[in-house]
Formats: sequence, structure tokens, C-alpha cells
Amino acid sequence: MSQQYLLFNDEFHAVDAPILTASNRGFKFGDGLFESMRMICNKLQFADLHADRLVAGMKALKIDGHALMDDYFLRQKTTDLAKKNRWNGNVRFRLSVYRDGAGLYTPEINKAAYVLEGTPLKTTQYELNAKGLIIDVFDEMTKPINKLANYKTSNALLYVMAGLFKSQNRLDEAMILNQHGFLCESISANVFVVYNNQIYTPALTEGCVSGIMRTTIMLLCKMNDITLIEAQINPEILKEADEVFITNATQGIQWIMGYGRKRYFNEVSKFLIDKLNALA
Repeated sequence: MSQQYLLFNDEFHAVDAPILTASNRGFKFGDGLFESMRMICNKLQFADLHADRLVAGMKALKIDGHALMDDYFLRQKTTDLAKKNRWNGNVRFRLSVYRDGAGLYTPEINKAAYVLEGTPLKTTQYELNAKGLIIDVFDEMTKPINKLANYKTSNALLYVMAGLFKSQNRLDEAMILNQHGFLCESISANVFVVYNNQIYTPALTEGCVSGIMRTTIMLLCKMNDITLIEAQINPEILKEADEVFITNATQGIQWIMGYGRKRYFNEVSKFLIDKLNALA
């Protein structure tokens, strides 16, 4: 296999080259945020939405340089990395942005630095999972609701613990609750519940990540006259729902098959992923 590269502050480095030091603030303090993005047929999907969220998150974290990280920056850098690695134009990317420089809890400077990584994909569209996921609710820890909750920050210990819960219980995914005990999101995705012919998703005020695919699904529902309600959702609804699915920017839509003894359908998921691929 040929040498693979990543982008580190506009310079290509081998993926196995040591580029970060022990003083890195992302490593020491989780002082940063990230975007997971997908390229399909050489087109970065929803670049404008990713840029908007990235800029808003950098502003919230008071990291300078956000004006430079617009949709043009995202398209250009992902294209450059795909060409450097001779990928086929279908790629999953992760852009990690962190506060550069020294300091303890109090930073000495607020300059931004970044690492862009990629993984080539075989699929040329979003694909619905053939086998539905089995889930449970992770309630050992909850997600706090604050001004950073809607962004993908580098502080991911809650999701790591939920991932351990998933593995230990042989699940495919786990649902995360907010500090008030209401549905928030899953480990790596936003949550949608179909109940009484309406779709519900946790409101941003419930502390969920402001997902790019979440926004897109809301748009698709509006375009197709499907009722979608942002709400505070009691996890008990999982026992009564007709369908549950999760979404993120790289996988699109994944349908849930089971929660305990409850089993779900996937008609809405199938309909929406067809509309999503038509939009891509």
C-alpha cells in the first residue's frame, strides 16, 4: 500500500509521523473541536453547513482564525488531501481544530491549529444499514446542557463511556440522556423517533449536537410535507415508537431494529435516505 498522508497546518505529513507534542492543548485539556465530513464523487457534502458550525464553535471557544475556515477552506483542503492520497473521491474526513500555544488552564494565546485526516470509502452514496441496530439507554452519565453542548468539542469522555457501555452489553448503539433525563442523542449521531405518524427529534435546547445531517433531515421533511417536531423527549417513548433512526454526516441514516423486546419498522428511514441521495 502506498504512503498515506494527512494535513497538519497546511503541510502534508505521513499518517504515522509524530506531529503533536506533549504540550498540545487538545491532548492536555480537550481544548478544541472537530468536524466529521463526507466526500461523495469528489464533492464535499454540505460544506457550507459544516463551515457554519465550525465557525460558530470556534467563536464559542474563543479560538481565533475562524474567519479563514469557511466552506471554501473545507472544500479546498479536503480536495487537496484526497488528491495527495490518490483516493477515489469518496472519503470520510475528520478536521480537528485546537487552540495552539502554551499555558495551563488559561491559554497564553488563542491561535488556531488543525489536523485533517481522511479514510477512503467504497460507497458512492449514503446506504441504509441492511440489518437494523440494537440499542439501549446509557444512564450512568448524562450530558450537561450549556453553550458548548451543540458543538463537537474535543471533550468526548461521555461518549467514550457510552461506547464502553455499548461494547460491554453487546449493543450496536447507545442512547445518551441530558442532565434532566430526557433523550439527547446517541454516541455518534442525532436521534429521530417516529410516533403517531409524526417525527420527533430532541430540540437543540436539550443539549444535543447541532448535527449537519439533523439539519438536512429537517429540510427534507419540510420539502416532503412530513411533520417533524423538535421537542423534549422522554426516553419512555422508545417503548411505544413505530420507528427510531439516527443520523450523522458520514453515514447518513441508520435505522434501529430493537430496544429491549421492542421492534421497529424502517419505512420512513428508507424514504428519507432515497431523498437524501437525490439531494447529495
